[in-house]
Amino acid sequence: MNRYRTHSCGELRGTDVGKTVRLAGWLAARRDHGQILFLHLRDFYGATQVVVPVDAAGDLAGRVRGLHLESVISVIGTVRARPGGQENTDIVTGGIEVLATEIEVLSAMVEPPPFLPEKGAEVGEETRLRYRYLDLRRPRMAKIIADRDRLATIIREVFHERTFVEIPTPVLSNSSPEGARDFLVPSRLHRGQFYALPQAPQQWKQLLMASGVDRYFQIAPCFRDEAARADRSPGEFYQIDIEMAFVEQEDVLTEIEGATLDIVERFSGTRPDGPFPRLTYHDAIERYGSDKPDIRFGLEFSTLTELFRSAGPEFLRAAVERGEAVRGFVVPDGARFTRKELDGLRARAQESGVTGLAWLSWAGDVAAGSATVRGSIANALTPEDVATVAEAVGATDGSLLLLSAGPRGRIDTALSAIRLELGSRLGFRPEDTLAFVWIVDFPMYERDEETGEIGFSHNPFSMPQGGLDALEKLDPLDVRGWQYDLVCNGTELSSGAIRNNDPETLYRAFEIAGLPRTTVDEQFGHMVDAFRNGCPPHGGIAPGLERMLMILTGITSIREVVPFPKNQKAQDLLVGSPSPADPKLLRELGITVKPLPTS
Repeated sequence: MNRYRTHSCGELRGTDVGKTVRLAGWLAARRDHGQILFLHLRDFYGATQVVVPVDAAGDLAGRVRGLHLESVISVIGTVRARPGGQENTDIVTGGIEVLATEIEVLSAMVEPPPFLPEKGAEVGEETRLRYRYLDLRRPRMAKIIADRDRLATIIREVFHERTFVEIPTPVLSNSSPEGARDFLVPSRLHRGQFYALPQAPQQWKQLLMASGVDRYFQIAPCFRDEAARADRSPGEFYQIDIEMAFVEQEDVLTEIEGATLDIVERFSGTRPDGPFPRLTYHDAIERYGSDKPDIRFGLEFSTLTELFRSAGPEFLRAAVERGEAVRGFVVPDGARFTRKELDGLRARAQESGVTGLAWLSWAGDVAAGSATVRGSIANALTPEDVATVAEAVGATDGSLLLLSAGPRGRIDTALSAIRLELGSRLGFRPEDTLAFVWIVDFPMYERDEETGEIGFSHNPFSMPQGGLDALEKLDPLDVRGWQYDLVCNGTELSSGAIRNNDPETLYRAFEIAGLPRTTVDEQFGHMVDAFRNGCPPHGGIAPGLERMLMILTGITSIREVVPFPKNQKAQDLLVGSPSPADPKLLRELGITVKPLPTS
């Protein structure tokens, strides 16, 4: 017999009545009824009620009466059925209890815990992260850990069944332009030189294709020095890194779609609808104002720029005159919104970077022209203007039109945020529905609004549609890449591309983005050499493990699915990192830390 336990705290059932068992776990709760104590004993697998009678000497009960909760104990006792009417349907062991005959204290809490795990949801996040080992004792957190393991296991099963080979790649690597800042690791043996932790295994998986590997995957750690947000963990995360040789875009999309359906079905028991719809990047932006749209509901955008060129209030006409756009969308039955609700939406829009949010509403027969029209710009429109707007946006009785004017990207971002907020508020985003969509035909390049410079809009190692010829003959902003994203419920689940395996095309692609051939050779000469020595056409994708788990479990914060996450400032409050380095180590590395200049 194991010295500490014969069963877990989530294992015993009615069929175990009469057995002598040994349990071990944390003292989660205690109810003292004088002549009898009821203990709630918890471990990773669940909880069991333990009954401690007060004997003549009181020794057994005395051992636990003075213990702080969250102390660790081991209990020997007999399983018995709970009295009728006292069953606990909230736990799987709720039909039985253990009558204790022996109790051993394995680890006594020196003082009361900073918080009780069962009360963790009521505690501020900073405290939970500081005492993460307490937080992880919560049944909800234990389930998340188990779900993460189950998802990773399913992922490996699915890709092994599809003849992919799991291959690790280096963590001490070189810098790669993945869109964020690198984490650098100084070399002691090569003073003044640095490794970079990989933002993604991008270069390595392409080199594996050049090495003759046909179908590769791994659950890879990635490190990016970038700001936190609800679906992005600062510092580090894991992605399901996938690459295939001798494929075109259609091959990758078909393979990954099938694998995704298999993974979701095995994890949740329900197979989503397939095939996944596809939207071009252009259509996604036009219809939803976002390249990661939630397609569970409509509220699609209309462009009204030309309509307000010579009509409507002066601020809209002025925006059009400046070359800006006017965009909006209709909310069915939105005319019932109160002024307070509309003011809240306007404030939300301003938080997203636009100057304001205009609105119109219709009540009555719109087609007959007899509807009552209200709104912040109603007085600036003629009846003919109102009719033209109504026809353009498809307004009907009860419709509310929300619109904004400004630089196209800015108003799309603001309106998209409002669309998602309204979708949630109006019940258009059911949690039990997974709406996958492929976004394809991304622009290869984009212009920086502040500097005016041309840069990559997606993965820089992607193959442009049309190859070198397109790069030579087309305006860079008109070049499309063999690039694609898989989006689910408004979250970018994964991003991928057919890769650039031609040296001259690679040189030209980087040259357009401002990196001369010499820089490419210096930073990626190993890849150019690999391409020159026979590299097959290849492509891949990399779904985020944490994001996939969030989508499948309905969790909204990525820090909930990471066992030991950083806070929003990229600090690990549990172990106190980052922290100053030992001066001796810095001397060995040849590094001197200087204070930042004060302004």
